[in-house]
Amino acid sequence: MSSAATNFDPDVIWSLLEEVKDPEIPVLSIVDLGIARAVQDTADGQLEVVISPTYSGCPAMYMLEEQIRETLINHGYPDPVITTQLSPAWTTDWMTEAGRKKLTAYGIAPPEKTTSNKSVLFGGQKKIACPKCASTNSEQISEFGSTACKALYRCLDCREPFDYFKCI
Repeated sequence: MSSAATNFDPDVIWSLLEEVKDPEIPVLSIVDLGIARAVQDTADGQLEVVISPTYSGCPAMYMLEEQIRETLINHGYPDPVITTQLSPAWTTDWMTEAGRKKLTAYGIAPPEKTTSNKSVLFGGQKKIACPKCASTNSEQISEFGSTACKALYRCLDCREPFDYFKCI
């Protein structure tokens, strides 16, 4: 094994992980998204970062693993261990409040934590707040937006289209 990363400060590691951005939404870090799950020591005393993909088979995970590794190595943590954990499955509930605000500022409606709109059970649509004007007078244009995890909406007040980051 390589040099151990003993005596690391978890707060420092978490702040370094804030530097690793999502390739699809670059205003969000892996911490904002809740992809970074844990920072801990391995049995060998190495630094381990536990991550969960937003969905099984996400092609960005390999790139994120390399970015995490590179970031930590560049800050003096040799050979960090990056562990992918699939269970429990990632959920949008793990997104931070700061991440949700960054999404809105970026023009993407963040996922709802809960909804009282039961009409979706009978084929109705969610009324999602427009990230530009905050109106909930919106309509879904497509179940899929720029990526599979987003739906395309249009605000009926300001007439702007916007992505909605779907709840998972």
